[in-house]
Amino acid sequence: MQQNQYPCEANDFYQPHVALLIQSYQRLLNRSIFDGTAGQDLGRRVFAADFALLSHNTDDDPLFNYANQTALNVFELSWDECMGMPSRLSAEPINQQARERLLADVTRNGFIDNYTGVRISKTGKRFQIQNAVVWNVYDRQGIFHGQAAIFSEWVFI
Repeated sequence: MQQNQYPCEANDFYQPHVALLIQSYQRLLNRSIFDGTAGQDLGRRVFAADFALLSHNTDDDPLFNYANQTALNVFELSWDECMGMPSRLSAEPINQQARERLLADVTRNGFIDNYTGVRISKTGKRFQIQNAVVWNVYDRQGIFHGQAAIFSEWVFI
């Protein structure tokens, strides 16, 4: 999935991709990200939510293909900077091996629901995400679309 335009009314805030992330999360973890139903405004609600949600594709060097506004803010990235950026660059080189082990564990187990790790913003600010959920994104037909992460706790260090 190539996302070129900033999420807005015209592209329905990428609702189909957001729905894929949310439904995959619900199937794997047997719990919802939202209380109740999100309805037709799911894309808008997720993009404006107070949690960070990101996903990357299935490339050998996975590229970010979605980030909500909170994730963009925490990583200090614009939409254009984030989309297509190798997701490994969200961690400093010293932390990339730990990140690779995390993603291998997620690939093997389907998800991890208590991840804590250090990441870096575009301007070099280091922050620790806490209690993140990282999961494999599969559609209803079982086709693998990549991985996603959601977190609402982070501390700049």
